[in-house]
Amino acid sequence: MTEPLRVVVVTYSPGRSLPTFLDSLSGATRRPVDVVLADNGSTDGAPEAEAATRPGVRVLRTGGNIGYGPAVNAGLDDVRSGWALVSNPDVVLDPGSVDEMLAAAARWPRAVMVGPAIRTTEGDLYPSARDLPSLSTGVGHAVLGWFWPANPWTARYRREREAPRERSAGWLSGSCFLVDTAAFHAVGGYDPGYFMYFEDVDLGERLGRAGHLSVYVPSATVTHEGGHATRRQSHRMQRVHHTSALRYLSGRYPGRRYAPLRTALRGGLGARMLVAYVSGRVGAGARPQQHLDTPIPDERHHP
Repeated sequence: MTEPLRVVVVTYSPGRSLPTFLDSLSGATRRPVDVVLADNGSTDGAPEAEAATRPGVRVLRTGGNIGYGPAVNAGLDDVRSGWALVSNPDVVLDPGSVDEMLAAAARWPRAVMVGPAIRTTEGDLYPSARDLPSLSTGVGHAVLGWFWPANPWTARYRREREAPRERSAGWLSGSCFLVDTAAFHAVGGYDPGYFMYFEDVDLGERLGRAGHLSVYVPSATVTHEGGHATRRQSHRMQRVHHTSALRYLSGRYPGRRYAPLRTALRGGLGARMLVAYVSGRVGAGARPQQHLDTPIPDERHHP
């Protein structure tokens, strides 16, 4: 008998997106599924309602809004072998997409993460399989990407000037992917020090250092609405993104030798965040501002 495929969905008041995701899941794989809704403190009742009416769906309360990576860790804690699907609730899986990713995993013996092509609701292809950011591409993307999106450093980092093909990648978007749970736990899972953003970059790097591959499979496609948190709380999301970027880059350049570099990175990221904040305030005009202590939802997109 085929073992159920663990599916972990991180929820924070997901509304109608959650039943839409679960409906699409039934056509995305022929395997039985064991769905865990790792809930970060929903108040809309959606996770409980779906668990009450759908066999094989249960709610795992994380204890509060602990962040995306820690919630995934909790959802995978009791699974130590085999593949698992991790997804945002605002993803719609195309028919057969999960089985296509599983088939691709069999084609790549060293693969421990497999990610689909992710499209926006407008049909645009999101750059979900990127290189690990080197210092030069990372700085170029961070400094220029917000006002010159087509700059060569951003294009190289996001690999958006090449035709989609099945290939290895430095890291895959955490919004939807398959993962080998044994490899995931062997490297310690997601780093809980990241509340949101860059936890997927960090995980991809650690899996690569352990000799594994992350593989992009554009023959499997999903649609991700995404971006709610950024649109509703743009300044707070920028702050979270820059804090995570600094954590990741500082971790790659530790020790006294690189202290000036870390100082420069902190100053550069801070300046970018200030410019983005001032630009946003000017663009917003007299519109009312969001309270910055509002909990961050469960979905994200990397710039």
